[in-house]
Amino acid sequence: MGEISDQILVERAVDQDADAFGELVRRHSPLMRAYVSRIVGSLSAADDVVQDAFLVAWNQLPTLRDGSAVRAWLMRIASREALLQVKRRPSEAALEGFDVAVSADTQPESRAVRNAQLHALSLALDELPEGQRRCWLLREVADMSYHEIAAELDLPVSTVRGNLARARTSIMIRMEEWR
Repeated sequence: MGEISDQILVERAVDQDADAFGELVRRHSPLMRAYVSRIVGSLSAADDVVQDAFLVAWNQLPTLRDGSAVRAWLMRIASREALLQVKRRPSEAALEGFDVAVSADTQPESRAVRNAQLHALSLALDELPEGQRRCWLLREVADMSYHEIAAELDLPVSTVRGNLARARTSIMIRMEEWR
């Protein structure tokens, strides 16, 4: 099923083809998980949100008008589910040190450097205003176009461009020592 387009998979999934929907899940869940984890703050919570998002998607699949736009549609659902998760979560602070991504590289020094870089990027992202952070995540993690981001966030494209430019400048300044 790897060669079949998203459009055809959506059409099959609307007809209750669980294998076709499974292929959509396989294709799009890594991107959704990466994006959602930045919103909810942990990989385990992101897994729950992505699972909820796919449940919503399965139930609402017949309402999708353009099957070729399924990725953007799934990202919107995941974004909404992630924001609901953040609103529902208790106000107590998350435990530090959990859900740290482990590099495929087995050298401890390389792993330590990579984790330090990711931590620095995470801190830089945390310091961004919410609008800039969401635009940056949708562009850099979700690989959405400026127009898709504008539609997702209900903003003019010019505002998306401005938010991205400011976010990139702030991140470059914060990450200067890692160049």
